[in-house]
Amino acid sequence: MDEDSGRATETRRSWRSVLGKVVLDTRPLQYPAYRRLWTSSIVTSVGAQFSAVAVPKQLYDLTGNSAYVGLAGIFGLVPLLVFGLWGGAVADIVDRRKLLLVTNSGLAATAILLWLVAASGTGSVWLVLVLFALQQTCFAVNMPTRSAAIARIIPAPLLPSAQALGSTVFQLGSVVGPLLAGVLLPLLGLSVLYLVDALALTVAVWAVFRLPALPPLEGAPTKAGLRSVIDGFRYLATHPVLLASFLMDIIAMVFGMPRALFPELAERVYGDPPGGGAALGWLYAAIPLGAFVFGVLSGWLHRILRHGVGVTIGVLVWGVAIIGFGLADSLWLGVLFLAIGGGADLVSMVYRSSMLQAAATDEMRGRIQGVFTVVVAGGPRLADVLHGSGGAAIGAQATIAAGGVLVVVCALAAALLIPAFWRYRAPTA
Repeated sequence: MDEDSGRATETRRSWRSVLGKVVLDTRPLQYPAYRRLWTSSIVTSVGAQFSAVAVPKQLYDLTGNSAYVGLAGIFGLVPLLVFGLWGGAVADIVDRRKLLLVTNSGLAATAILLWLVAASGTGSVWLVLVLFALQQTCFAVNMPTRSAAIARIIPAPLLPSAQALGSTVFQLGSVVGPLLAGVLLPLLGLSVLYLVDALALTVAVWAVFRLPALPPLEGAPTKAGLRSVIDGFRYLATHPVLLASFLMDIIAMVFGMPRALFPELAERVYGDPPGGGAALGWLYAAIPLGAFVFGVLSGWLHRILRHGVGVTIGVLVWGVAIIGFGLADSLWLGVLFLAIGGGADLVSMVYRSSMLQAAATDEMRGRIQGVFTVVVAGGPRLADVLHGSGGAAIGAQATIAAGGVLVVVCALAAALLIPAFWRYRAPTA
C-alpha cells in the first residue's frame, strides 16, 4: 500500500509539473491591483463584443453594402490616431486611475446613446458612425492608460504572464460575446446588444474606482502637448526593435484582418438570414476562440526569451491561416482557419506587449502605449477600409486570400531587413 501510495503521489506531482509548464500562469493575480484590473475585463469583454458585432451589422442592414461597413474603419481610425497619441501623453502627466474613470464613463455613455438610436429605429448611417467615432475616442485614451498602469502594479518578469492573462480573458469575452450576439440578434434585435454593453461598462467603472492611485512618478512631464507626443516618437526612434514590432503588427492587421467582410460572408456565402444568424456569430468568435484556447495553454510563453522570433513566427502563421480562410468552402473550415490565426495572433501580441512594457521607462510608457494603441487598434480599421472596398470590387473571398499572401511576403521581408528584431532577447530581471 505504501509503495502504491508513493507511486500515486509521484504521478500527481508529475502531472502538476507538466500542467504548471503548459497551463496559463496565474502569478500576476497575486497582486490585488492587477487582480481588480483583470477582473473588470471579464465583465466588460463580453459587452464590448456585442457592440463590435452590432455596429457593422447595423450599417450593413441600413445599406446592404460592405463598403459602408468598411467606412466605419475611417470613423474609428481618425479618433485613434489623434486621441491615441494624445491620450498616451496625458497618461504620463496625470493619475492614471482618474483618467481610467473618465474614459470608462465615456465608453458607457456612448454605448447608451447607441442603444437609444437603435431602439428608436433611427435609420441614419451617419449618426451611427459619429457615435462610433465618439466611442473610439474614449477607447483611444483608455487603452494606453490601462496598459501603462500594468507595469506599475506587477514586477517586470511577470509582464508576459500578465499580458497572456489579460488577453485570454479578453478573448474569452470575444468568443462568448459574438456567439451570444448571433443568437440574440434575431430574437431581441440590435438595441439589446448595445444595452448589455452599456451595463457591462458601468460595472467596469466601479472596478476601476477600486484601484489604487497611480500618480506620475518623479521626472514625469508636466504638459501633454504636441512636444510631448513628439518626444515619444523620438524615444521610439532610438529603439529600432520596438519600431519593428509595430511594423509586424501593421503588416498582420492591415493586410490580414477581414472582419469588414464577415456580414457579407455570413449572409451570401454561409446562408445566414438577412436579420443575422449563427454564422455571423461564429465568424466573429472564431479568432478570439483560437486565441482563448491558446491562452489557456500559454504557461510556457514566459520561458521563451527570443521575443522577436515569437512575434515573427506568430505573424507568419496568421498569414497562412488567413489564406486558408479565404479559400475555405464551408463555414466550419473557415472557422477552423480563423481559430488557428487567433492562436498565432495571441503569441505575437504577448511578446510585442512585453517588449514595450520592459523597454520603456515609466515617464515614457504612456506615450509608447499610445503609439501601440494606434497601431493595434488602428491597423484593423485600415483593414476594414481595404477589405470593404476590395470585397465590393473583386469579391470577399478573393480579397481575403490575397491579403493573407501579402502578410506572409511582407513579414518575411521585414524579418530579413531588420535582423536585430529577430535576435532580440527579453531581459531576465
